[in-house]
Amino acid sequence: MRDVAVIIPTLRRPESLARALRSVFAQTGAAHRIAAVVVADNDPQGSAADLIAQLRAETALPLIYAHAPTPGVATARNVGLAHTDTPLIAFLDDDEAASPQWLTALLEAQAATGADVVFGPIHGRVPPGTGWTTDYLERFFGRDGPRETGLTDIIHGCGNSLMVRATALPGADPFDTAMDETGGEDDRLFTGLRQRGGRFAWAADAWADEFAPPHRATLTYALTRAFAYGQSPTQMAAARRDWPGVVKWMLVGLAQVGVWGALSVLSALLRRPNRAEIYDRCVRGLGKVFWTKGFEPKLYGQAMLKSGTGAAVTF
Repeated sequence: MRDVAVIIPTLRRPESLARALRSVFAQTGAAHRIAAVVVADNDPQGSAADLIAQLRAETALPLIYAHAPTPGVATARNVGLAHTDTPLIAFLDDDEAASPQWLTALLEAQAATGADVVFGPIHGRVPPGTGWTTDYLERFFGRDGPRETGLTDIIHGCGNSLMVRATALPGADPFDTAMDETGGEDDRLFTGLRQRGGRFAWAADAWADEFAPPHRATLTYALTRAFAYGQSPTQMAAARRDWPGVVKWMLVGLAQVGVWGALSVLSALLRRPNRAEIYDRCVRGLGKVFWTKGFEPKLYGQAMLKSGTGAAVTF
């Protein structure tokens, strides 16, 4: 039974994309259930097309090229979905590489829990030369969770996930394209699913590696993304017109800035080895306070194209 499609959005990262695809080609156990591997190329110039044509010779799996010429992370995911009708969808990012039992573990966790969305753990990998920030960056680009597979209340990102299409991905374009340049389209999707009574699960053995390229493996980039992550709860409350919730999250943010801001200054003066973690908590608090559009960092879409390297950090 071929009932699952693997979707990989990509934007001008050919070497990384090839590694991600080969990790899917090498799946064991549940590989026979893969109906299609869909690459959603978010480059207006369609730069991934030649690579996909070359890699078709390496696999018996149906490898589908889907051009998503309007740059944006939500748009790319929606275009990928439009090219398959399978009832189960696995998402892998183009900077990730799945372990051989990755898909098997996701599918088994979904079958055991009946969850609408299943998340797997991620090893963060950073290049040499990141110095005192290495441990922080590996944790930042990674994802950890319980040692046992089961239901969870914690929501993670789309990369390394499995979704039941009928319940988790409603409509033709389930990802909100208003989030194309800022990200957070998965947070918005999952928040809506939770409000509808959706269930989430953790697949402890569904490992993937995430390889941060040099231009992203920096403290500046990580803290910018942490600021964006911090904005999410306040933004979600505003999207629901839950104004008491907005006030609550802004007050939480102010408290976090007060505590972690003071500790940030102290840890910087003392050059504490864990100071990056403290900076991270401080900027997440700032994000809860400064959550409106004027403060949204643009990390994807056109911003990435303009940077030429995918290292865009603009406001």
